[in-house]
Amino acid sequence: MDKKKLAEKVVETMYTNDWFSQWLGIERIKTDPGHSILRMKIRKDMLNGFAIAHGGITYSLADSALAFASNSHGRKSVSIETSISHLESLKEGDIITAEAEEISMSNKIGVYHINITNQENKKVALFKGTVYRTSKDWFPAA
Repeated sequence: MDKKKLAEKVVETMYTNDWFSQWLGIERIKTDPGHSILRMKIRKDMLNGFAIAHGGITYSLADSALAFASNSHGRKSVSIETSISHLESLKEGDIITAEAEEISMSNKIGVYHINITNQENKKVALFKGTVYRTSKDWFPAA
């Protein structure tokens, strides 16, 4: 199986069992090895007491992009450190896109930067994630 097909199969398998990403309404735009683009719309039930999107919503979109990008090589990977900087507030109806880019990958550690933009292509958050790459494959050879 080529690398692109493997990446797509891993992400499809993950998304099918990822009820939280489905609840968020995440749409998978692009999947490549070490790279993921996701999009979602901010709904009323995602707003906090200030009538802006709860910070956890943007964080969750970025975290899903990290998960899909880091697992797309076919090895099970889990986050060990993440951080986010919120640059702009978001309102109901805003559409946000997260693009995860692989910065570094070794046998055990991967580092990813995720830019989150709104429908006007304005950066609204910056996320950095570090993952531990386990020795377990998503689809072990039979």
